[in-house]
Amino acid sequence: PDLTGHEKFGLGNVKYNISRMHVTAVELPSASISLLPSSGIKLVIGNASLTINMNWNIRTWMFKDSGRGTVHLSKVFVTAIFSTPLDNTGPTSISLTSCQTTSGDVDITLNGKR
Repeated sequence: PDLTGHEKFGLGNVKYNISRMHVTAVELPSASISLLPSSGIKLVIGNASLTINMNWNIRTWMFKDSGRGTVHLSKVFVTAIFSTPLDNTGPTSISLTSCQTTSGDVDITLNGKR
């Protein structure tokens, strides 16, 4: 979904819109799944990276600008625990019990005038 909003800076508001976000690259060099004794699943992803391309525009009382941008996240680590109740009363269900995520580096490149 698009991100739209405004922030107050100094003498006025800055309105922004980020649209047409597309994930263009995902790297998962280290990923593992293991079963937990209490009927759960543990997913660990290490040193992952993600690249997103987007359109952006900002507007203030004094100027407006727009363009294309790229966000690159690297050194991303995720640990997620899923519970899988073992009852025979219906279809198998999986629910997220716990999730921790850290990102080491974020690089943002904005190019003006689409």
